[in-house]
Amino acid sequence: MTTEATSADRYREVQRSEDFTLLRRKLRNFIFPVTVAFFLWYALYVLLSAYARGFMSVKLVGNINVALLFGLLQFVTTFLIAWYYSRYAARELDPLADKIGNELGAEVTARTAKAEAATATATTTTDPEAAK
Repeated sequence: MTTEATSADRYREVQRSEDFTLLRRKLRNFIFPVTVAFFLWYALYVLLSAYARGFMSVKLVGNINVALLFGLLQFVTTFLIAWYYSRYAARELDPLADKIGNELGAEVTARTAKAEAATATATTTTDPEAAK
């Protein structure tokens, strides 16, 4: 029971840390503007499709009209955002997340080693036959 409370306390401590706050801020600073921009771009496509049929039906090349081009650009935009996020995460987010994870992992490893050492010490002091 105390180990769970200690773990919960440690995770709360990590959550309050400066590195974690920075990680969350960098993530929000990327996600919110990109999400809003993409939503507006998608809403423009839908609204133009519904209310500007004349504009959207303008043929550009052969049977390809503005509506088809905008529709295909939705897919292109989605892939570009995913690619850009991947680069951004690798450059800005992953190093911070790794640092936080390594610090937390090192503490857990140290705590586990300490507990194992305490268990081994308790076993040797309480069982004199095992020492023979």
